[in-house]
Amino acid sequence: MKFDSVTIKDIAKALNLSTSTVSRALRGSYEISPETKKLVLEYAEKINYRPNPIALSLKERRTRAIGIVVSEIANNYFSQAINGIESIAYNRGYHVIITQSHESQEREKVNVQHLASRGVDGLLVSLSSESEEIPYLTELHEKGLPIVFFDRITNEIDTHKVVANNYLGAYHATEHLIYQDFKKIAHITSSPHLSITKERLEGYKDALAKHKIPFDENLVKYCHRGGMISQEVEDALTTLFKGKVKPDAIFTASDRLTTVCFGLLKRMKMKRADVGFTGFTNTQLGDLFSPPLTVIRQPAFEIGQTAIELLIQIIESKRPVTHFETRQLETSLIIRESSMKK
Repeated sequence: MKFDSVTIKDIAKALNLSTSTVSRALRGSYEISPETKKLVLEYAEKINYRPNPIALSLKERRTRAIGIVVSEIANNYFSQAINGIESIAYNRGYHVIITQSHESQEREKVNVQHLASRGVDGLLVSLSSESEEIPYLTELHEKGLPIVFFDRITNEIDTHKVVANNYLGAYHATEHLIYQDFKKIAHITSSPHLSITKERLEGYKDALAKHKIPFDENLVKYCHRGGMISQEVEDALTTLFKGKVKPDAIFTASDRLTTVCFGLLKRMKMKRADVGFTGFTNTQLGDLFSPPLTVIRQPAFEIGQTAIELLIQIIESKRPVTHFETRQLETSLIIRESSMKK
């Protein structure tokens, strides 16, 4: 069954007015008398008239739609960041289209190209764990499509970027474990080329160095799909605990890695005193884990808000934007029982 929407022509015919008069009345033009405006607006409300978004986009050369590219909506961090994005976007008259890469660069490329073909006004992108070279984004940016990166960023494109203080978050998490008298701290992280991987690894290494604990590369394990494949995390844990130097604590570097790894440790029947644990995650249920989970929490909602504000500034700027910045928001360490040595 075909949906027939009400048009300006329908209103004009019903009120015996010209379409141009109805159009100007709906826009509140000073050229139209208050009586005519009132007549048109009341009738439009009565028949539930809504402007045609396609027609508006053709006229304004804007769709008022923004594309979001993330690895996974179910990820605690990204779901909160998206909430932050939406809280600003809808108040500013924009709609969002959300896509998931599932840590696949090919899917990310397809999503980006689809969003661009739909004529979105701009993109908010957090790169997949496979994404290293990104010509499909570089080409769009060079053609003038506004792009802002958040969380997982790149230096290939000069634009606004919004991140957490990954280095300091990792530094504080590692140092906290050291203060609990853990000395053999393993680090389970994502693909080595990702910005968050590099920054969090540096924080981990510098905390060890400050406390004169030698860095052991055998205690660092990379999960290239970021925890989306649990077998990858299980293999990392198995290798760690079969190695010559067995860890007495584990620090995980991303949301999904943290929750998957913690669950696997429970299944492997690790005793409470065997291993300390902390990790980056924005789960709201950290205190419901057994034992309650020590976490590094990112201001995901605020990161989302900041990213969309910066993107809208580019979209609505009267002149080409040439000055860009990287905004860095602070993390917080929430200490619970999982990181306490007994």
